[in-house]
Amino acid sequence: MVKQTSLMPETKPIISIENVVASASVEQAMDLNEITRTFPDVEYHPDQFPGLVFRLKVPKTATLIFTSGKMVCTGSKSEAMARDAVKTVVSKLRKGGIHVENDAIVDIQNIVASINLGGRIHLEQAARTLPRSMYEPEQFPGLIHRMIDPKTVILLFSSGKLVCTGAKKEPDVHRSVHILHALLEEKDLMMYV
Repeated sequence: MVKQTSLMPETKPIISIENVVASASVEQAMDLNEITRTFPDVEYHPDQFPGLVFRLKVPKTATLIFTSGKMVCTGSKSEAMARDAVKTVVSKLRKGGIHVENDAIVDIQNIVASINLGGRIHLEQAARTLPRSMYEPEQFPGLIHRMIDPKTVILLFSSGKLVCTGAKKEPDVHRSVHILHALLEEKDLMMYV
């Protein structure tokens, strides 16, 4: 492995949004038994979990619906897809004859992304150099780094792969990754072949 020098071209991180978790509410009570009778494909086992699972093939997501009218949508690959999925679920409920008075108000709760920096990371040195970091390789192979602005948590692995979680907007994922990548390069913690 050779350390990057100013002569080497700068690598650009490859960022992939893996999951967007959105909460939503139609601000009314929902009859989950009625939804189950109307949509036999939904999953509802109130003795095990209080929510109903409404899966969509397009976009491929799962939306939990609760009697309070609150919903949680998982599985989408973008903020827009999460909003579309909730909108589609509400539309399908209405088309199925379920009374839904209001459109859902959607809030993005968490965005999870995987990242490849294209080089290896000196985790031991990074643990000593990066503030708000925790590295206990006997318990977990990655370094846990908490960023303040934007408020995210990034898991760093020696392979140069990262997982970013906690962002509520896609630009925050990109900003977190670029800030951390620049810091790793500035502190000479990246190795490129």
